[in-house]
Amino acid sequence: MAASWCGRACARAAGTAEVLDSDGNTLSYDSEDTAQAALFDAEFVAYDGLDEDDALARGFSLHEVAPPQADDDAALRGRMTQTLGTRT
Repeated sequence: MAASWCGRACARAAGTAEVLDSDGNTLSYDSEDTAQAALFDAEFVAYDGLDEDDALARGFSLHEVAPPQADDDAALRGRMTQTLGTRT
């Protein structure tokens, strides 16, 4: 089994940004661009930017996963890591 980690970036009114990372930590950044760069550096990719070929190259199918959702951050924390089946 493989794990897929999720992160969520949110822009704030003051121009800053927060990222809820795969460990459930909320990280603050001075801008949305800085937050997105940090996610990119950590090898996160935007789910809505993936196509099936990209997903398969990373070892999963888009049909197997969906971005985690919850009513609040506390409920979302437990869903930020997903276990994926292995590819042969």
